[in-house]
Amino acid sequence: MTKVEILKDRARQLARARAFFSERGILEVDCPLLTSQASVDLHIDLISALFNGQETRYLHSSPEYGMKRLLSQGIGDCYQLAHVFRDGEVGTRHNPEFMMAEWYRVGAEFQSFMEETLEFIRLFLGELPGELLSYRDAFKQFVGIDPFLAKEKELIEAVRGSKLPYYPSLLEEDRDALLNFLLAELVEPHLGNDKLTLLAYYPASQAALARSEVKEGHAVALRFEVYYKGVELANGYDELADAKEQRRRLIEANEERAKAGKRQLPLDEAFLAALEEGLPAACGVAVGFDRLMMLRHKKNDIADVIPFGWVTA
Repeated sequence: MTKVEILKDRARQLARARAFFSERGILEVDCPLLTSQASVDLHIDLISALFNGQETRYLHSSPEYGMKRLLSQGIGDCYQLAHVFRDGEVGTRHNPEFMMAEWYRVGAEFQSFMEETLEFIRLFLGELPGELLSYRDAFKQFVGIDPFLAKEKELIEAVRGSKLPYYPSLLEEDRDALLNFLLAELVEPHLGNDKLTLLAYYPASQAALARSEVKEGHAVALRFEVYYKGVELANGYDELADAKEQRRRLIEANEERAKAGKRQLPLDEAFLAALEEGLPAACGVAVGFDRLMMLRHKKNDIADVIPFGWVTA
């Protein structure tokens, strides 16, 4: 299939995505791409822009904050097909600008929302079976350790024993950094080889914008990711609505950014104010549209399924 034929199919899939949401009564919204305040995440760096030569703005890495502001105003179930931006992320699976499908369901049950996410992904990849695998069970199966009980010394031994290259300072970082390395190197390659794999119930320390609960005696995040052929396709949450807890997490993320030598970012006070006003109980997910197109067309480079990649844009 030629590049032009792939782009025509991309247009058809955008239309199918919109039909998917329309059939379920999920409203399309259109939040700004350029914001005055920033989303704060240790692992995601933003592209900034200077407005009128003096005011710093940020290209959003997700429409999440804006969409949650709308949820707090009572808009109900909503979605956005948005171009999003991440600084420094360039590679065969990464483009600094990419397409994301993100949606929120008010009052949704976590399990059923995960299944709806798989239904969306099947629009692109066909009627694949799905499986639910807990973060804990995945580590037991592919790493041979319990991520909730293992001490940092055991995690370090697992990193060393993996015989994979790693940066030396990793061994001096906290347990979440060690877990993330083990997840990426030893777990993810096994996920979704012949089916769609839902990886769920991460450690509560990795909750980000998700609620937490106690499961099997340990605090876990009501968070899931979807994998196919070892490729991460989606990241979803049972959304945190506690403004004080969210502020604490964002401040902590900024502190971690500073420790990592990254710039601290201004908290999005409008987003936090929306949580104060009252965010309805909801589940939300972000799905990488371009990665779905890569897998659909069996391509190994994201540049093959978008009009112009980073090099040629």
